[in-house]
Amino acid sequence: MLTRRLTRSIAGRGAAVAVAIGASVIVNPSSVTGVICAQTLAQSGPNQRVEGQVPEGWRPGTGTIITGADADKAKGAALAKYPGGSVNRVLKLSDGSYAVHMIKIRWPHHVFVSKNFEVTGAVG
Repeated sequence: MLTRRLTRSIAGRGAAVAVAIGASVIVNPSSVTGVICAQTLAQSGPNQRVEGQVPEGWRPGTGTIITGADADKAKGAALAKYPGGSVNRVLKLSDGSYAVHMIKIRWPHHVFVSKNFEVTGAVG
């Protein structure tokens, strides 16, 4: 009986520590030794792949949503390279390039377009 309680106590504390470490990494991912870049992150899943170049420092959610002529040009470039999907938003990134968010398409999910409206890469 004492052994069973001791085992449960150790297992419970171990689980609590694991959850705390996981939460810390989620809240502050840069605290992980060897910061994970977007390219490494994007390749981690079975349906995730990277083609071309991903802007340095990019991660899902970065950028400012834009509309207008530049958004239309970026959207057009993305759809010309990867036809068949729909674009639900275009984001301008800090370096002046664009991230086009595509839906209703098997791959890719994010298409990266340069300031000159040329597709430079994509992430699934």
